[in-house]
Amino acid sequence: MPGLGKTTLTWKIFDSDTLKGPYRIRIWVNVSQKFNKRDVLLSILKEFTDQNMSGKDNFDLEQDVRRCLKDIKFLIVLDDVWKVKDLLTIKSFLPTNNGEGKVIITSRFEDVGTGVGRREPYNLRFLTPKESWELLQLEVFEDVGECPEELEDVGKEIAKNCDGLPLTIVVIGGILLAKDARKRPIGVRKDEWTEVSEDVIRFLATDKDKRIVEVVALSYDILPDELKECLVYMGVFPEDYDIPAWILIRLWIAEGFILQKEGQTLEKTAEEYLNDLVNRKLVMVGRANQMGENKICGVHDVIHAFCTSKAKEMNIFQEIKPSERGLVPHVIPATEKYHRFCFNSDLSEFLSRETEYPSVRSFLCFYKDPVKLDKDHINAIPDAFQLLRVLNSYSIKFHQFPQTISKLSHLRYVTLYVDNLKVIPESISKLWNLQTLLVDTDSPTVTMSANLWAMLCLRHFKTKAAVVLDQEKEGKGGQNIQTLSTLSPESCTETVANKARNMKELRVRGKLSTLFDGNKNFLEKLRYLEKLKLVNEKSVISLPKTNCFPKNLKRLSLRKTSLDWSDMSILAQMEKLQVLKLKQNAFTGITWIVSRTFSSLQFLLISEADLVNWETSDDHFPSLTCLSIKKCGKLQKIPIKLAKKLQKLEINSLQKSATDSAREIQKEKENHQGEQKTRWGVAFQLSVGSVLNY
Repeated sequence: MPGLGKTTLTWKIFDSDTLKGPYRIRIWVNVSQKFNKRDVLLSILKEFTDQNMSGKDNFDLEQDVRRCLKDIKFLIVLDDVWKVKDLLTIKSFLPTNNGEGKVIITSRFEDVGTGVGRREPYNLRFLTPKESWELLQLEVFEDVGECPEELEDVGKEIAKNCDGLPLTIVVIGGILLAKDARKRPIGVRKDEWTEVSEDVIRFLATDKDKRIVEVVALSYDILPDELKECLVYMGVFPEDYDIPAWILIRLWIAEGFILQKEGQTLEKTAEEYLNDLVNRKLVMVGRANQMGENKICGVHDVIHAFCTSKAKEMNIFQEIKPSERGLVPHVIPATEKYHRFCFNSDLSEFLSRETEYPSVRSFLCFYKDPVKLDKDHINAIPDAFQLLRVLNSYSIKFHQFPQTISKLSHLRYVTLYVDNLKVIPESISKLWNLQTLLVDTDSPTVTMSANLWAMLCLRHFKTKAAVVLDQEKEGKGGQNIQTLSTLSPESCTETVANKARNMKELRVRGKLSTLFDGNKNFLEKLRYLEKLKLVNEKSVISLPKTNCFPKNLKRLSLRKTSLDWSDMSILAQMEKLQVLKLKQNAFTGITWIVSRTFSSLQFLLISEADLVNWETSDDHFPSLTCLSIKKCGKLQKIPIKLAKKLQKLEINSLQKSATDSAREIQKEKENHQGEQKTRWGVAFQLSVGSVLNY
């Protein structure tokens, strides 16, 4: 039975501090109905290497999995397994003689558990009426016992009629939450709750397996019109797909789903749409960042099935997938009706037909394993889909940059993966409607021959390679650019700062001495910059004694900068800084004596530092709520004086004395706060990873 909470319960076990210590290797694998052996292999290997494994065949991948798991203590979760034969296939490449490896399986089918398991499966029961009512209160009021007395009877009736199915209760809770306005008369609120109760009673007359779908349909029907397409669009992603919120928001914008609000960016409006769907329990948050913002999201299998069904009804997209015999269908049905193609088939075979699709506006690929495109087909996509607005081909490996892409003048959103890319060609400048350009490559640097300042609509340009801009380019564009990632330090000039003056997010990688010595005024000119990442390579840098960072900067990440801990006093001058991440010897030295107050800092990460002694006072971090310290094996103690405001403490790979000091902070918090709630929902959270024994 879907919706009982199998995945939710298993995730709580998987992510619990009880298991994080003994099981340093923990791997979560989404199996799902569309079983793909290769995807499972790559999901496991991703835990052990950042190397691109797509060039290996399945036999080699199996050997790699066995080798990686052979002699280690590991925990693997296989979530949503549908068939015994799929489980047997996975079992065939797991080590058979490792007594310390454990596997947890979730499935809606009991024969999967009994077919290969050594233990009897644990069957989740349905919730009792009392438990159902408690869960409904948590979803609507975020606490048990806060429901107004006038709504209790109808609320308990709704909960009882949800058949004890947690997913039904959660979705109904989202409906009630959307309808509920605390300031309205209680009589009006009661009438609305009664309407929902009548709908739930009506669902009881339908087939038991269809009731949850009816509940999802009810939640969909009461959505504002602008949210309906956004929800149904979730069906273009594969089942159990981890959807980056940043990508989803830009896709919604490019597809034209986001309505412009006066005085507000399209991105901000799209974030509000996403948060609304999350609050209605239709979209799940897979992972949030330190500030509680959505990073990864997704939808439950039941809601995904509803979205794909609704998409067919509304002709929103066409999935191009193999037939039961594994062949791509020779005739794509109803192509004149569909404006979006989602590919889950042999792309080269499809493109080899040399057919044009003038009605298609979006070309979407979400392969988990990158697909190599034949050299003969590099320009086939632009040739076949000449009116594209969205080209999401991140999971397609191009051997070279597709030159004919410049013909797609309607493009708003492009993602490309090009091996060993050296130059982004001049022809890209012709894409004057382009809003988002994402380019992935294995090259460390890329020359930008295209003219950014001619691309008047460009808002986001992201790549991992350090981009070298042509300083001779002229144009009136740049004022709409919000994201530039990644620039080379030599490209951080006054001209760029003036052109892209409204930029909010920037990443720079390379010899940062060029940035701080030669172009020291560059950062100061970016008055609207909120997020900055700096990665140093092969240079010695020193910060100016006066603050050279933008005044509105809220998030700063430093990597490999090897600054002295005394320079932290310069960072403390940033009054609006909320998030600070220090990675891979961002600061060096054995002692940090905090001398200035970080007035707004809420999150601090220190990773891979040689810090031994850290001294601070009660008032140096008045806003610090979350602290993360990882791979700082020499640190002796975490200052107890940080406990005052701290709500969450994450540590990993620290020595025993530092781990003991973290537990002292936990005791201190428990003594002073009891069960007081915080933004994370509990008084204090301590997460302890591995402990170094020396």
